Amino acid sequence: MSPAHKLCMIPGPIEFHEDVLQAMATPATSHVAPNFIPAFGESIELLRKVLFTTGQPFIIAGSGTLGWDMTACNLVEAGEDVLVCNSGYFGDRFGECLETYGAKVTHLRVPIGESPKLAAVAAALKAKKFKAITITHVDTSTGVLSDIKGIAEVVRTESPETLVIVDGVCSVGSEEIRMDAWGIDVVVTASQKALGAPPGLCIMGVSERAIGVFKARKTPVANYYANWNRWLPIMNAYESRKPSYFATPAVQNVFALHVSLKQIVEQGVEQRFVAHKEASAKAKKFIHDLGLTLVPTKVEHAANGMSAVYYPEGVAATDLLPKLAAHGIVAAGGLHVEIAPKYFRIGHMGISVTEPERGHLDATLNALKASLAECGYKGAL
Repeated sequence: MSPAHKLCMIPGPIEFHEDVLQAMATPATSHVAPNFIPAFGESIELLRKVLFTTGQPFIIAGSGTLGWDMTACNLVEAGEDVLVCNSGYFGDRFGECLETYGAKVTHLRVPIGESPKLAAVAAALKAKKFKAITITHVDTSTGVLSDIKGIAEVVRTESPETLVIVDGVCSVGSEEIRMDAWGIDVVVTASQKALGAPPGLCIMGVSERAIGVFKARKTPVANYYANWNRWLPIMNAYESRKPSYFATPAVQNVFALHVSLKQIVEQGVEQRFVAHKEASAKAKKFIHDLGLTLVPTKVEHAANGMSAVYYPEGVAATDLLPKLAAHGIVAAGGLHVEIAPKYFRIGHMGISVTEPERGHLDATLNALKASLAECGYKGAL
């Protein structure tokens, strides 16, 4: 790592393994090249192992936001009701995306720092018939972890035909997700967070049931690029180790993702869950011992891949973040519109967690303490 490089300890993009970076450093390569086809095909297969599903993965050039579009335009038809479990900024945005395609959205909101309550989800499902329910697994704006297993169980009890859709952009690779066992129909994610690859790929897992709902829709898909009718044949072809074309895939990004997915599966997905829980517990104890307060109101529903932390009295973003940068650590400011100036966010995902010998987390926590001391915060002295 270059001495000039500051550790990118935000909730994504995260630090990349050297082999992942090397995979990007390829000469210009055709999307139908003999070395690309198997990398793409195996990446699709590896995603099934990461998501614990027999369903259909998608790997498409775009950000995680494209996954909202793909979900909304392919699975929801105009006039249908969708329940959005809203634990922050990204619940608001997913709702906006659904409304763009004519969905009638009901937001089940919780106070900042809280997670959706199972009883409230059950009551909402009893009150109205919903085509789908969306859950932000980790809302990056608040660091709140939602109980997707529990919510999916409630849906199966109260409204089994309702599709369960998880925004896993800030959770896949760091939080436990078992698509098939938990009855989850869609998981949306992206390459740049706990999957440990550069930004540029929208990644999805879609259940067989959801594909069936898509194929049975009554109206045309109101999107060109995001239309699964165009992408399903592409995914199937590459998985069969045959080239196909609709739109040019991000070749180098796929090479990088392929390397990262192989590392994740070789390490063991279960072990990865444990490593992120342990790193999160270490970070949150350190934060607590400094006398700081997390945005999540209970540690039980705080994300394992990131921490959202209120500034102490007398310390502002303009004080702390530049001092952290001077110590070689890039952290993120607040994102939730109602409290943005009041808190900061650090990421602890991927190799920064699974390869503790790199010292990323220790360096970040030590820099946080030193920076707070430099800001005059007495709890860090």
